[in-house]
Amino acid sequence: MSGLKGRKLVLGVTGGVAAYKAAELVRLLGKAGADVHVVLTEGGARFVTAVTFQALSGNPVWTDLWDPRMDNNMAHIDLSRDADAILIAPATADVMARLAQGRADDLLTTLCLARDCPLLVAPAMNRQMWENPATRRNVATLRDDGIRILGPAAGEQACGEVGEGRMLEPEVLAESLDAFFQPKLLAGKRIVMTAGPTFEAIDPVRGITNSSSGKMAYGLARACAQAGAEVLLVSGPVALPVPLGVARVSVKSALEMRAAVLEALPADIFIGVAAVADYRPANAAEHKIKKSGAELGITLVPNPDILAEVASLPNPPFCVGFAAESRNLDEYAEGKRQAKKLRMVVGNLVQDGLGSDDNQVVLFDADGRHPLPRAPKPEVAQGIVAHLARLLARG
Repeated sequence: MSGLKGRKLVLGVTGGVAAYKAAELVRLLGKAGADVHVVLTEGGARFVTAVTFQALSGNPVWTDLWDPRMDNNMAHIDLSRDADAILIAPATADVMARLAQGRADDLLTTLCLARDCPLLVAPAMNRQMWENPATRRNVATLRDDGIRILGPAAGEQACGEVGEGRMLEPEVLAESLDAFFQPKLLAGKRIVMTAGPTFEAIDPVRGITNSSSGKMAYGLARACAQAGAEVLLVSGPVALPVPLGVARVSVKSALEMRAAVLEALPADIFIGVAAVADYRPANAAEHKIKKSGAELGITLVPNPDILAEVASLPNPPFCVGFAAESRNLDEYAEGKRQAKKLRMVVGNLVQDGLGSDDNQVVLFDADGRHPLPRAPKPEVAQGIVAHLARLLARG
C-alpha cells in the first residue's frame, strides 16, 4: 500500500460496537507505513480503551477538547494542520448528524470543523438507523460538503438483524485509504482487461489449461482502479478476491472469454493479461472418458487470438499485451507488439514471476524497451500504470 507510506492520519473512533475493528485498522495502517493519531470519543472509550490504541499506534491518544498536552492547548487545531486525512471509523449516526450540522461539541467534531485536510467517514449503525430519512439527509449533506463516505457494507449486525449498516472491514478501509491517495492518472478511462488462465474441457472432469495465478492481472486491475479508471475484469478461474472498485465477469474457456470481451467493448483501453490456452479439443466428450489403458488421441484446434482481434477492430482501444516467455524475451515480446499492432507489451521471463508474489518486467513500446525493477506485483502494476498514462497523454 504505497499510498499510505509516510502519511499522517488522524483516526476518529466513536461509540459503536464496530470500534473493536478500529484496533485492527490502526495496526494495518501502521504496517503500511502510516503515522496514526487516534482521537477517541467518550462513547468510543466505552468499547475500546485508549491504552489499546496507544499501544498499536505508538502515539498518544487524544480524548479531551481541553487536553493540556498540546503546548497551546489547541489539539483541535494542531492535530489536523499537518495531517494528510482524517478518517472516522466507526462513524455513528450521531456523529454524522453533528458533522452535517457543523457542530463542535467535542474534540473530534471540533477537529473536523477546523480541519484543512480531507475527511472520510465509515458509517456503522443498525440497518434501520442507516435507512432512516434523517440519516439519508445527513449523508447527502456530508457528500455535498466534499466528505467521502466509505461504505457501509451489508450483512449480519451486532443486534442480530441483517442489512446495510455494517462498517467496512479494516482491510477494505485500509485499501480505500490507499486508493484515495493514489494519483488519478487514468481518471475518466474505461478499461477492459483479461485475467487468469482459461480451461478447455476434454470431458466433464478434465481439461487443458495454462499456469497462471492471476496475481499480476488482479494487481494491475487494482492499480488501474486506484488510478481512477472504470475497470471490467474478464477473468478465467482463479482463487483471488475481486479488487476494490473493480467489476468482474467470470468465464472458463477461451471462447467464453472472447464473447465476454467483445460484449464489454467499446473501451478506452484493452489489456490482455490472461494466459489464454492456444488450443482446445475439437470435440469435448459429453461424459467422463474412462481409463482403458489404451492410448488416447485428442484433436486440438486453435483458439481465437482475443488480443489480436480487438487490436484489429476498425476503431480499436489502446491495446496492451503481455508476453510471458522462457527465453529471448526482447525478440519475442517486441515481435508480438509489432505483429499484433499493439501500443505496448509487458514482457517477462516465466522464471522471474510466474505464480510468485514478485515480478520483473520490461515494457516495450514504439520508443524501445523500458525495464522496471523487480518488485512485489502491486508495485510493478503501479509502474505499468504510470507508463501507460504517459503513452496515453502523448496520444
